[in-house]
Amino acid sequence: MKRIAAYKKIFNVTGDILLSDLKVTYRSLMKEWHPDKFRESDEKLAEAEAQSKRFIEAYHFLVSIAPETHAANAAEYEQLITTVPIEDYDYKGETLKIIFQNGAVYEYYGVPKSIFNKMGGAATLPRFARRHIFHSYKYYRNVSKAAVEK
Repeated sequence: MKRIAAYKKIFNVTGDILLSDLKVTYRSLMKEWHPDKFRESDEKLAEAEAQSKRFIEAYHFLVSIAPETHAANAAEYEQLITTVPIEDYDYKGETLKIIFQNGAVYEYYGVPKSIFNKMGGAATLPRFARRHIFHSYKYYRNVSKAAVEK
């Protein structure tokens, strides 16, 4: 949840994420901080490179967790969670990462430790995840190198 709050702060987002507002803010920040705007001799070039990377990462993350994005990808997500088995999962700091057998990786935010503990003792992992995780928490599709290589 800290990641979400930090990225929202960069773009001055409060409440729900509206893609149109996010896009406008992103473009204005990139106009100001794009590295091509600075000369190699300029002291701010390194700062501009770091800032632009930060903006790009935050923008892609916030777009992926936006309700509009989730609505647009609902059918694909539903297909995944109902047909593809879970290969592995990991928990760290209220973030539950679920790796599916097709290589898709999703991170669910704000998952309490108690839910994770119950997940470990569940009789059927997919059933537990469908009932208690998949539609209960904000999620982010993480396109990791491992998923791309498969």
